Amino acid sequence: MVKNMYDYIEEAWKVPGKGYLKELNWQRKIQWRKEPAVVRLEHPTRLDRARSLGYKAKQGYIVVRTRVRRGGMRKHAIRGGRRAKRKGISKITMGKSIQRIAEERVNRHYPNLEVLNSYWIGQDGRHKYYEVILVDPFHPVIEKDPKTKWITAAQHKRRVYRGLTSAGKKGRGLRNKGKGAEKARPSQPARGKRLK
Repeated sequence: MVKNMYDYIEEAWKVPGKGYLKELNWQRKIQWRKEPAVVRLEHPTRLDRARSLGYKAKQGYIVVRTRVRRGGMRKHAIRGGRRAKRKGISKITMGKSIQRIAEERVNRHYPNLEVLNSYWIGQDGRHKYYEVILVDPFHPVIEKDPKTKWITAAQHKRRVYRGLTSAGKKGRGLRNKGKGAEKARPSQPARGKRLK
């Protein structure tokens, strides 16, 4: 089978620490640290990933790079009296992934747009960098296209805050089906209401 351009881009990004991307990403991260946390871009950094997540190079689509802190929620050691088990220093994890937080922060910067999806583009010692694909639901090009006009419906308003993006669904356990995933649908709060 003949490979196309997207195949080669995807192959290079599988191991970004090797090949031509190693030096390129090193220089990029130096520049990204100096820039603001949310930056609008002309083109996606990972074209193959952006296209696979719904990006199209036409009016109504916007790509934004964002920077979010990385690491766990490890706490400072408690000085007061407790047994070691109750100190609660390590193994404390967030309810939301860092990627979901990145998507929500970008949507607060662009409240008139809807988050379509996002993908990882790099990380250093302190931060993770993501690119977020945004769509303008009121743009005439988006409203006329039968493949994209679904996002103009009222049920998709503020979809990022309701965990409807790919990262949101992953965090809510909706990638799993069948045995062991009975309590994940339609959502954890809805399941609680249904049992009452």
